[in-house]
Amino acid sequence: MILFIIIGSILLIASFGISNNSPVAKFSPILKKVGFFIIVLGLFSSMFKQIDAGNVGVKSLYGSVQPDVLESGLHLINPLLDITDFDIQTQNYTMSAIHEEGAKQGDDAIRVLSNDGLEVVIDLTVLYRVSPEAAPKIFKQIGVNYTDKIVRPVTRTRIRDNAVYYDAVALYSTKRNEFQQRIFKTIEADFKSRGLILEQLLIRNINLPTSVKASIESKINAEQDAQKMTFVLQKEKQEAERKRVEAQGIADYQRIISTGLSDKQLQYEQIKAQKELAASPNSKIIFMNGKSAPVILSDK
Repeated sequence: MILFIIIGSILLIASFGISNNSPVAKFSPILKKVGFFIIVLGLFSSMFKQIDAGNVGVKSLYGSVQPDVLESGLHLINPLLDITDFDIQTQNYTMSAIHEEGAKQGDDAIRVLSNDGLEVVIDLTVLYRVSPEAAPKIFKQIGVNYTDKIVRPVTRTRIRDNAVYYDAVALYSTKRNEFQQRIFKTIEADFKSRGLILEQLLIRNINLPTSVKASIESKINAEQDAQKMTFVLQKEKQEAERKRVEAQGIADYQRIISTGLSDKQLQYEQIKAQKELAASPNSKIIFMNGKSAPVILSDK
């Protein structure tokens, strides 16, 4: 657009500079018309500006930044305005110890000193976006490279400032969520003062020194063994209680039987059993005498 205006201006100047006695003087009117048309075309094109979805346009005129922004869509503007697009969608910035995984090449993890003087390595991802209303302020005070100027240094500094309140093992285990919430609040406040909105802070990994890791693993294994032994003991106690109840039941049954059956009742039950045997077609009953129990012989 500006290029059209420049080209058109050059053609107009050239047309006025051609002498009447020059062999190309006959082309002077054509150059004027073409130059004027190109200038008008450039001015007309400069009056329209399209802002893509997820962006806002920051307006500046001769270095002076305008306080209002252009929303997404097609706009009719002053052709002298300079429009800078700002992305207001969610962006992420990752700092990782794994090469080619983070925003910067190489090991870009955050190394901090814990309360007990141990070095802890933290992998982190920051999810943030630009506040549309603050885009002119960011453009004027920071520029378009706000990621390297604000997001990265503020995040790394605040994490180091807050890590000193925790020992290494607590950061790795019990205090991890508390630490994440704490650094979120401090970073969120810093971002807000500069026109950025912090959406989420993700601690991807916390690496401890090898000796500390081994100590933690030993402690975890010991706790698991203790829990396993407690379970075994509880199971054995339950089994012992079951056997005790079973034995008590048997003893109670025997006591009831021994006190509740008389000799006549036992004799009656014996006679009933003999009758059932006598009724069997496959047996013969031989009474040895009237007092002793019969001897039963099978006919087979």
